[in-house]
Amino acid sequence: MVSRSEEISKLLKTLTSTSTDVDAAALIDNDGLTISAALPTDVEEDRVAAMSAALLEVSDRIVHELGRGLFELVMVRVSEGYTILARCGQDAVLSVLTTRTAKLGLVFLDASRSAKEVARQIS
Repeated sequence: MVSRSEEISKLLKTLTSTSTDVDAAALIDNDGLTISAALPTDVEEDRVAAMSAALLEVSDRIVHELGRGLFELVMVRVSEGYTILARCGQDAVLSVLTTRTAKLGLVFLDASRSAKEVARQIS
């Protein structure tokens, strides 16, 4: 029988291996701790987790202060690509790092599907 942790790890590896636009993916809890990650060796897991948690906190606050419902997804565009955070239930967020030329519609679709599956796994 496959554990929940192994299922999440497999899901992240599938996300990064099936899309040429996705460089890395990590599941981060609300406190900035890594639950699971599929990151290249040159990407620091702790840094991704900390920055994802910081972005999540700001995003949650913006949504709350503006009275716009619940946070679902945020994207940051940088010179080398995109960072996308997608909420996975109340306790975690999926962080996806993409290439500069990423086809965002497909990445959003894959990230949203993965986030829903992760939310199902951890609830």
